Amino acid sequence: MESKWWCRWSLLALVIIVDAEVSDVTYDGRSLLIDGQRKILFSGSIHYPRSTPQMWPSLIAKAKEGGIDVIQTYVFWNVHEPQPGQYDFSGRYDLVRFVKEVQAQGLYITLRIGPFIESEWTYGGFPFWLHDVPGIVFRTDNEPFKFYMQNFTTKIVDTMKSEGLYAPQGGPIILSQIENEYQNIQKAFGPAASRYVKWAAQMAVGLQTGVPWVMCKQTDAPDPVINTCNGMRCGETFTGPNSPNKPSLWTENWTSFYQVYGGLPYIRSAEDIAFHVTLFIARNGSYVNYYMYHGGTNLGRTGSAYVITAYYDQAPLDEYGLLRQPKWGHLKDLHAAIKSCSSTLLQGVQKNFSLGQMQEGYVFEEEKGGCVAFLINNDKENNVTVQFRNRSYELLPKSISILPDCEKVTFNTANVNAESNRRIVTPAQNFSSADMWEQFQEGVPNFDDTSFKSNSLLEHMNTTKDKSDYLWYTLRFENNLSCNEPTLNIQSAAHVAHVFANDTCVGGAHGNHDVKSFTLELPVTLSEGPNNISILSAMVGLPDSGAFLERRFAGLTSVQIQCSEEESYDLTNSTWGYQVGLVGEQLQVYKEQNSGNEVQWSQLGDINNQMLTWYKTTFEAPEGDEPIALDLGSMGKGEAWVNGESIGRYWILFHDTNGNPSQALYHVPRSFLKASGNVLVVMEEGGGNPLGVSLNTVSVKTTLHEHFPKLSFPSAT
Repeated sequence: MESKWWCRWSLLALVIIVDAEVSDVTYDGRSLLIDGQRKILFSGSIHYPRSTPQMWPSLIAKAKEGGIDVIQTYVFWNVHEPQPGQYDFSGRYDLVRFVKEVQAQGLYITLRIGPFIESEWTYGGFPFWLHDVPGIVFRTDNEPFKFYMQNFTTKIVDTMKSEGLYAPQGGPIILSQIENEYQNIQKAFGPAASRYVKWAAQMAVGLQTGVPWVMCKQTDAPDPVINTCNGMRCGETFTGPNSPNKPSLWTENWTSFYQVYGGLPYIRSAEDIAFHVTLFIARNGSYVNYYMYHGGTNLGRTGSAYVITAYYDQAPLDEYGLLRQPKWGHLKDLHAAIKSCSSTLLQGVQKNFSLGQMQEGYVFEEEKGGCVAFLINNDKENNVTVQFRNRSYELLPKSISILPDCEKVTFNTANVNAESNRRIVTPAQNFSSADMWEQFQEGVPNFDDTSFKSNSLLEHMNTTKDKSDYLWYTLRFENNLSCNEPTLNIQSAAHVAHVFANDTCVGGAHGNHDVKSFTLELPVTLSEGPNNISILSAMVGLPDSGAFLERRFAGLTSVQIQCSEEESYDLTNSTWGYQVGLVGEQLQVYKEQNSGNEVQWSQLGDINNQMLTWYKTTFEAPEGDEPIALDLGSMGKGEAWVNGESIGRYWILFHDTNGNPSQALYHVPRSFLKASGNVLVVMEEGGGNPLGVSLNTVSVKTTLHEHFPKLSFPSAT
């Protein structure tokens, strides 16, 4: 019996030892070294909370097929520690499951713990309870902040260690990041900033993960932490590592840019990305991360101020996880070209030389004979023929040719051979019949209905604690004004305001991403005697960056009734009543189990001029496995839920400079659906028509690409 137990235990131990390939990760002045071998690594950012566990395997597999070696992700403090000491690693937040899926597919991980991440994520990833810690100042030499930062960082590191996920344990994590682009705000904190940077580096290194740490955009990153580059042109802008013993790493190569409501998408071409990646490699770079490789979806209320729900939809894998061509394919070809000569690039001696007024070259040569050349044309307008080693080479405008043997061109950054595609949206179901919908009407709270009172206008975020986007400001006052046509003048540092006088909507306004406040001037009809003013203030995400984030102010700043330039009534310091959130939020009417009881749904009524209305309908899941999107182009502004899961905020009425919504299609992850009886709930602030909503499947179709004419690569002359 004992002998059989020992045999079984030995076999199990053998399986574990074989399965866990322990790796030693260090670095020198040229690259990261894995088991003593220099590596050129291509990495792609995929953020686990911006997709679903059911999507992760496909996303990672497509990244691997595209020549990606490393998956890079932030760690999102606010979702993992929603209350001090209470942790959540379930569902979309299952970081261990995500890392293990990357490992199962044979890729590495870069874990950007931060824990400040920015990332167009609400409050920069900080949980809002951090704001209420007495005496706290974020991201400086402040003891309360350092305590909680160290506590969370340690929690994540210990979790990874307990699962054996660091490379020296046989796991996939080869790199970690502490802090995030701190140098952008460093001057604001004076001498305390340098102390904080040193402390953060020492704290991280002291956790003994066995893998290197980086600080991005931090030229004074203390040894042994590596300073890295973020941006679109790090081959041109990076001043280099702050030590000759550190490699050149590019932690964020922006494949597009985040988009805000009212803004247009930023389209970055495959050719431009390939040019700057190749330039970085030619100038001794050895690690390039695409931010984002798959952006995903800001589900729920996770996007930061004014950021749309789709995140980096122009990435090589779009919001739905579909290939965006030719970007994905062109970069795949680039990766293959670089990897075909990586040994010489990592071991050879680099030389730089001129090939013309706007042309240059880089050569890497090994003593044993290996040779790689990069021929660069910086002229954006003209083809150029250059001479290199007694041969002529034609270079397309703004391009780099790669010669893995210093003779034959195998890749040119402007010569796209990958196919192109376009998105196809196919209707699966419409909701045009009024009989399909029910509605629940929000009431407008008056002063007596509110939860608490204050003799001033309270700051929005500190009052809601980010439990809701919404805060009601209510006031009752006696109308003793002599004017017949008063104007209500409101100044707000929030994002949106809807104004009601005696339960009637009199108007609203909103700000934008670049302007931090806005003003409303609304004609208002007042009764003699008591009047009720109710103002719904809304945030569309919390700020995600900047110094002294904990001091940021939002909400109403001034309320006046104006009769004339001489006569006005200042209500700012009156007694105000407050209600956090909407009644429908408190009752969770978007959850199927809460659809009855206190919630009285009614048949769809007159949808014209409806304000603050919840709409509900049901639908069947479309057949197949194509991604699904709701077209909310007929709605105004609000949030949508499917089977109790929020698919994010929408804001159709905020048009871009072309007069179109910044986003009309909203991703519904397949894993949110049941086979039948799916419940859609939409909270509409005003101006929307639910009869125009439709459910669609999303696919891509190959098209002819419209790029520079292809160059053939005959033997050089």
